[in-house]
Amino acid sequence: MTKVQFYESVEDSLLRFAVIIAKLDGKWVFCKHKERDTYEVPGGHREAGEDILETAKRELYEETGALDYDISPVCVYSVINENNFDGQESFGMLYFAQIRRVEGALHSEIEKTILTDNPWVDRWTYPEIQPKLLEKYEQWAAEAGI
Repeated sequence: MTKVQFYESVEDSLLRFAVIIAKLDGKWVFCKHKERDTYEVPGGHREAGEDILETAKRELYEETGALDYDISPVCVYSVINENNFDGQESFGMLYFAQIRRVEGALHSEIEKTILTDNPWVDRWTYPEIQPKLLEKYEQWAAEAGI
């Protein structure tokens, strides 16, 4: 079983991931990994010495080709799963990006991106995590009047 929790903040050194809910031309952006038949939001692991915002920007570019965008922090999230990280709580930062321009080439393990009017895709890569992150984004956006 996977448990997802949300926080306003945690110590920066605990943040291991950046995940970005993104829109382009009013549509939701999802990625399809080359080795999977599922969809996910852009994101990935923080590299050594990297600021978490830089992680988010790098992953957004690598996985969507985003060149021009606004990015905002939503919240910190954590995941606890007995099969990952020895069952220890792992932390990430959730962002929202409004993308204005992308380049054609992707620079990662992502095969393609899709744009959709409906953010609730049928086949999530991480079905116990990603829908909860999307729900949290929608709550944040409603509170912010976005």
